[in-house]
Amino acid sequence: MMAYSNKHLTIQKCQTTRRSLILSFLFGLFLSCSPVHCCLAEAAGLDLSNDNWAFIGGYGQSFPGWGETTERVETIDFIPRYNHRIFDNLGSGWYRGFHSILVELPVSVVVSPENSAMVGTNFLAAYTFTAGLQWQPYLFGGGGPVYSFADIPGMGAELNGNYQFGIGLKYPWEFSRQFLVELRYHHISNAGSEEPNAPLNSIKLLFGVTF
Repeated sequence: MMAYSNKHLTIQKCQTTRRSLILSFLFGLFLSCSPVHCCLAEAAGLDLSNDNWAFIGGYGQSFPGWGETTERVETIDFIPRYNHRIFDNLGSGWYRGFHSILVELPVSVVVSPENSAMVGTNFLAAYTFTAGLQWQPYLFGGGGPVYSFADIPGMGAELNGNYQFGIGLKYPWEFSRQFLVELRYHHISNAGSEEPNAPLNSIKLLFGVTF
């Protein structure tokens, strides 16, 4: 009887954690994509004149044998992103640029080894080099929480963390938009909070546009 009660409490806890994470994700999406965000920023005295939104998407794949990765997991990624400039007109010459914070709400559709999904939130620091008149490279890195609905062998937890870093290129497009291409290293694990804890070390190739 006691074992059944403990199992029931564990299931309830997992369901509560899942609902809480999904609600937090949806609430964050609502705040970032609504006029509420602009009102809060104006109330805080933030300059949003140089900020922009972007939508990027692409393909990711983990590689068995890379570190402790044991499974090949393939994803199709959809990432809405907000870019807030922190410091402008930094440096001079080839390294002239600006520093910004990127807030992302990624949705990864897992297409292998099973059809499922992962959702999360990323907080990334970025530096964009603006010396070039056309292509402008940028570097970024950071991370955040990831919730996995997928039953991937070796991943002992549904709630995980991720860190990532990469390089991107911006190219001016019509109507003041910019075309983006990015290559990222991406790591997911539960930091040893559950067993097993086989991480996913992946490469992601992404394309997008600002607006």
